[in-house]
Amino acid sequence: MTLYKRLLLGILFLPLINANIVIDVRTPDEWSAGHLEGTKNIEWQDILNIKNSVNKDEQIYLYCRSGNRSGRATQILMDAGYSNVTNAGSLEQASNLLNLKVVK
Repeated sequence: MTLYKRLLLGILFLPLINANIVIDVRTPDEWSAGHLEGTKNIEWQDILNIKNSVNKDEQIYLYCRSGNRSGRATQILMDAGYSNVTNAGSLEQASNLLNLKVVK
């Protein structure tokens, strides 16, 4: 396979390879006011509701208003055996880290 074909295949499949789970752990009202595109909204205290839909080795990013609630949710998931959880901080920090737009 030529280098060109390998690069083209890499570009085409990059979204699949880098598919991450991004969860906004703020309240539904906060989420409705603006959130990162493609994210789910699960309040931090309910974060273990993902246990039936997310494997414990999948990459998970959590964010909130300031990073405090997402820090708590990160710890809850890590204590439950999730091994690839990142506290992405605030909405703005998560947007920059993950290169995702804020939408309403």
